[in-house]
Amino acid sequence: MKIQMDHKMDRRLQMSEHKRPGAVIVFILIITIASLWLFSSQAHAERIKDLASVSGVRDNPLIGYGLVVGLNATGDNSSKFAGQSLSSMLSRFGIQTPPGVTVDTGHVAAVMVSAELPPFAKQGQKLDVTVSTLGDASSLVGGTLLMTQLSGADSEIYAIAQGSLVVSGFGVNGQDGSKVQVNTTTVGRVPEGAMVEREVPTSFVRKGRMTFNLHQNDFTTVKRMVDAIDELYGKGTAEAVDSVSVEVMAPKNPRHHVEFLSMLENLEISPAAAAAKVIINSRTGTVVINNSVKLSPAAVTHGSLVVNIKEGANVDQPNMLAGGDTVVQKDSEITATVETNPMFLFDGGVSLDQLVDAVNAVGAAPGDLVAILEALKRAGALKAQLVVL
Repeated sequence: MKIQMDHKMDRRLQMSEHKRPGAVIVFILIITIASLWLFSSQAHAERIKDLASVSGVRDNPLIGYGLVVGLNATGDNSSKFAGQSLSSMLSRFGIQTPPGVTVDTGHVAAVMVSAELPPFAKQGQKLDVTVSTLGDASSLVGGTLLMTQLSGADSEIYAIAQGSLVVSGFGVNGQDGSKVQVNTTTVGRVPEGAMVEREVPTSFVRKGRMTFNLHQNDFTTVKRMVDAIDELYGKGTAEAVDSVSVEVMAPKNPRHHVEFLSMLENLEISPAAAAAKVIINSRTGTVVINNSVKLSPAAVTHGSLVVNIKEGANVDQPNMLAGGDTVVQKDSEITATVETNPMFLFDGGVSLDQLVDAVNAVGAAPGDLVAILEALKRAGALKAQLVVL
C-alpha cells in the first residue's frame, strides 16, 4: 500500500486534532505502515541514518585559551604564555604584580581547550572538553582548569569551561635522568566541564525540503534510497540531486517534521557494494583489501636478494726487536643470498580469500605484498583501484 504525500494528505496532517479526529487516525496509519515496511526489510539492509546525515544537523567546533593551576611543579618553566596570562588574570582580581618580579609558573600551564557543540544544544547543557598544553609543561595530572571562554568560528562565545582534569597517563622521573611514562600526560579531559551559554540556530528543513547526504558517495545507493522513500510515501516524494544528496518533500506543518524525519531515517535499504579498492600504507606496511577485489589470470613469483657486508680490521705488528711499523689492514667480507619462492598462479576471478591464502603460502611479508600488488596492477591483472598512502 502506498501513501501519496500530496496536498490533500498534507492538509489532513495540518488539521487540529480537536477539529478533525480523522487526522489522528491518518497519522497513526502512516506510522503503522512505516513500521510494517521496516520489519519486512532484508536482514542485511542498513538504516538511512547509518548511511547518511541530515543537511544542517552537525556539530560545531569550539576552542579557547586558558590556564591550568594546581600542578605539582610540572607546569610551564621557560614558556612566557603562562606568566603573561597569570599576571593578566591576577590584575582582574585587583592584584598587581610588582615591576621586575617574575611570576613563578611551575605550578601553572597555558592550555588550549576544545569542545564540540552538538546540534540543538540548549542553554545550560553540559559538554565534555579536551585540554592540551601549549607551552613546555610536562604533565597536567592533578590540575584544575580555570574559567575559560569557548568560541566558535565566528568569534562568538558559546560555552564556558572549568573543572578538574582527568589525565589517563602518568610519568615518573628519577634523579639520574631516567624516566618512565605511560600514555600522554600533557592532554586531559574535563567530563561535562563546559556549560552552553549560547544556542546555535539549527534548521533541517529548507524551502519545504529535507536533504540527506551520504557518507560515501554512490549513485546506486542514492537510487535505492529514492526508491525506498517513494515506495512508502508515493512517487515524487524523494529526488536524487547527485551521488551524495537526496531531497525529500517535508510536511507543510512544522509540528510533523520531527516525526516524519524519524520515520525516514529508520527506513532500511541495501547499500551498493563498495568499489574495489586496495589501500596501501607504504610507511607502516599496512595493506587493506576489500571484498570486491578480483584478479585476472596471472602468474607471480617473488624473490629477494640479501647482501651482507662485514667490515673488519687486521693489525700487523712487527717483532719488537726488529724494525718496521705497525700496519692496519682492512678486512671486508661480502656475502649475497638469494631467497627464492615458488611461483603461484591466479586463475580468473580470484577472490580476496584466495589472494590472501596464496600470498601467505609463499611467506610474503607486508613489504613484499605491496610489491606484488603494485606489479599486478601494472600488469592489468588487479581489478581494483590501488590507493597508496
